[in-house]
Amino acid sequence: MRQETVLVPGVRDVEATLDEPEDTEATACIVACPPHPQHRGHRGDARLEAVSEYVVDAGVACLRFDYGDWDEGLGEREDARNALRWAAERYDTVGVFGFSFGGSIAALAAATTEVGLCAVSLLAPAAELPADLDAAAALADVTAPLQVVYATRDDTADWEPVVDAARDLDCELVELDSDHFFVGKLDTVAETVGPFLLDAC
Repeated sequence: MRQETVLVPGVRDVEATLDEPEDTEATACIVACPPHPQHRGHRGDARLEAVSEYVVDAGVACLRFDYGDWDEGLGEREDARNALRWAAERYDTVGVFGFSFGGSIAALAAATTEVGLCAVSLLAPAAELPADLDAAAALADVTAPLQVVYATRDDTADWEPVVDAARDLDCELVELDSDHFFVGKLDTVAETVGPFLLDAC
């Protein structure tokens, strides 16, 4: 895997790591949104890295970014949209994935971006963010194939409204026997999210 640090253009200071296949030229890229920055969420999150390794092994690039300064979810959504724009300028196909707070941001960005996305995968997303941002309601405006993965023993995120909304929209729902952080189940996460993204992108 080749790795490069890149700056995502925008009014906020957003740094990212671009993971690319070693021997092939990727034509698709997955943008990965990290968990809550106020709870030590960052682009080196183990769940993001596991999904990145899976898709890169299959020839797809992954852009894992850090958010700029905390902005109640509004700036973080714009960080994600800017990352999608950056990827769309360089790759033929772009998808988005996020974990926890990052799953919510991925949903909100996917619902409001002008970038045509190939797939959207949300892992343990929270329903509501500060600034009255509603990830569950945003699903209705996501036009790309959508996957929501949730954990049966998750008592950290308010995930039920997102799952209910995804069920109403007949999106792909995957239930995993795990806690919110998928401890000991990183391979399962990668093997659940990765194929969905690869099939669509």
